[in-house]
Amino acid sequence: MAKRAARLIDRRGFLVASASGMVALAMPAIVRAQDAESVRRNMSAFRLHDWRDHFDSLGKGIIISDTNTRVLQHWTADGETRLYPTSVPQSDELTRRGYTEIVFKDEAPDWAPTPSMIERDPSLPRYVGPGPDNPLGIRAMHLSWQYYRIHGTNDTRKIGRKSSSGCIGLYNEQIIEVFDRTPVGTQVKLI
Repeated sequence: MAKRAARLIDRRGFLVASASGMVALAMPAIVRAQDAESVRRNMSAFRLHDWRDHFDSLGKGIIISDTNTRVLQHWTADGETRLYPTSVPQSDELTRRGYTEIVFKDEAPDWAPTPSMIERDPSLPRYVGPGPDNPLGIRAMHLSWQYYRIHGTNDTRKIGRKSSSGCIGLYNEQIIEVFDRTPVGTQVKLI
């Protein structure tokens, strides 16, 4: 709130000074400074994790999905790590946290709403086959928890937002990469 008030004061002061012709030449620098500030703030939102803080061994690989920062970290069995932006559940009631694992990989997922999704929105279609209208995108990895998946999305606006009914979503290009590098039995933790 204080930052917003300071920005309003800064903007008002700028407008007053601009009207008198004193600040017109400094405007590009001010715009760049504000853009740089917002980029730094967004970059610092990604919190990296060390898999050893969560698991005893690397095993077949590890996926940690941080629902607060909306980032998925993936370590392969040889220790290579990659970071991906995600969509996360819309609310805490839909968010499941804890340990699970990949139990099935689906190269052409179909989709049906869960009973709780139908309860929240009875107008949902009862089935969507593989393809461009499928909410699971082009790949899905089923977790040991019923109805929970790490999957792609055909709606790229969802990435980086609270937009799912419980699953973790990635861009289609990135779910292919994770899918291809992730064997069944990979350890997963949602935090």
